[in-house]
Amino acid sequence: MSVGPAWVQRADVAVIGTGVAGLTAALAAHRAGARVVVLAKAGSTATRHAQGGIAVVLPRTADSVQAHVADTVAAGGGLCDPAAVSSIVADGFAAVSELVGAGARFDEAAPRRWALTREGGHSRRRILHAGGDATGAEVQRALDAAAVALDIRTGEVAVRVLRADTGGTVTGVQVLGADGLGVLEAPAVILATGGLGQLYAATTNPAGSTGDGIALALCAGAPVADLEFIQFHPTMLYGGPGGPQRPLVTEAIRGEGAVLRDARGDAVTDGVHPMGDLAPRDVVAAAIAARLRATGDPCVFLDARALDDVAERFPTVTAACRRAGIDPARQPIPVVPGAHYSCGGVLTDVHGQTAVPGLFAAGEVARTGMHGANRLASNSLLEGLVVGGRAGRAAAGYARGAARPKTRWPGPPSPRAVARPTLQPAMSRDAGVLRDAAGVARLTDLVGTAAPRALRDPAAVEDAALTLTAQAVALAAGLRTESRGCHHRGEHPGTDAGQARPNPVELVGDVVRAVSPAVAC
Repeated sequence: MSVGPAWVQRADVAVIGTGVAGLTAALAAHRAGARVVVLAKAGSTATRHAQGGIAVVLPRTADSVQAHVADTVAAGGGLCDPAAVSSIVADGFAAVSELVGAGARFDEAAPRRWALTREGGHSRRRILHAGGDATGAEVQRALDAAAVALDIRTGEVAVRVLRADTGGTVTGVQVLGADGLGVLEAPAVILATGGLGQLYAATTNPAGSTGDGIALALCAGAPVADLEFIQFHPTMLYGGPGGPQRPLVTEAIRGEGAVLRDARGDAVTDGVHPMGDLAPRDVVAAAIAARLRATGDPCVFLDARALDDVAERFPTVTAACRRAGIDPARQPIPVVPGAHYSCGGVLTDVHGQTAVPGLFAAGEVARTGMHGANRLASNSLLEGLVVGGRAGRAAAGYARGAARPKTRWPGPPSPRAVARPTLQPAMSRDAGVLRDAAGVARLTDLVGTAAPRALRDPAAVEDAALTLTAQAVALAAGLRTESRGCHHRGEHPGTDAGQARPNPVELVGDVVRAVSPAVAC
């Protein structure tokens, strides 16, 4: 006989996550009159570490929504939803203006005129930045300041989304906190948990990026898609501080003229793409990985010595380099690709609605159709702001009209989990920048042998989430027998026009399965 929850609390909208999408959603729902509770794991958000900026079309400039959409779709490898891209890009300036109204401040080229830079894949200078290369920190600061009006529960970890026995509508969240395993009853839940970079042995993501939202959605019955498209940032600092999280070297440095060279001084991207070092990230990361495989070198080098003001323009990168014993004004920066961003996620519309009534998702955890097979640089903060706000308003509206059935207590879960020290190197080896059928099969076997584990602490919850997410990534990578965007299959180097579609997957029992028939590896 199952013992009941240690505690029960209530809200109209429960938001899981405190990055750009989560706080934007929570604030929007709060302004719409909803009683909002935000669940926050301990630790930093990925938003805080974002360096590059926010891609946005400013009014009264030579840029246009159509040009931004065209750049996004071109980078997306044939899998963007053009209607979704247009919808999100068109609302970018309004979302940024709202953020500025909340106190955010961006770098200016002249009084009352924002400075703009350019990044890989963009045909225009349309990237807003703050503090040179500390845009995410400024976005997080402004949202944190605005969020003082919210009920934020730090150190409380979402274990599963609860649903009614009849109709399958959301009834709340099972939560592990200092007072034990309890229930936050809410008719609307917004997943804004960020990414899954901690699947890998080296990543730009913070420690909390453990695929929680993917696992929560799968267990709640919502399909996910495009998880094979994990973007590896081309330039993660090599030889930085130990541990899975490594410093990012923003692509804006290449936008200002830094160049990629191998240990012999040869250009890395010559002949690979017409845009050279400013090609989309999947192209540059694959070019670096191929060069390292061919030469056996541990890293390539980003040469920023020709930039006049590298320390002033890029203080965050300069500080990270100096901690590693490198002066970027005098020495080339050693870099390697690092797990950075999940282009796929929980299937949603452009308002964050999933297939499960009352369940919403926004930010990196969601798959709106914005990014396709490869995210265009600095579109992530843009999407988090736009879709986060929409999801908050939609969830508040849904909660107002939703019935509130009594939550059934499911008891403590014991999902399967592989320990992180085992899973991370396996993912790096078999689901990294370059993949093949043998590696995907090894990874599938590993996660298939996972043993049940009681979720007594946050680390166990995260290990279980990582394991289920890894199972979904392995299946998705096996289903896509081509190379497209961020997904590079060694034995299938070409792009297959017949596979220009998402391959959604779902959880059936405790096994991830394809939603529709597809040919596996």
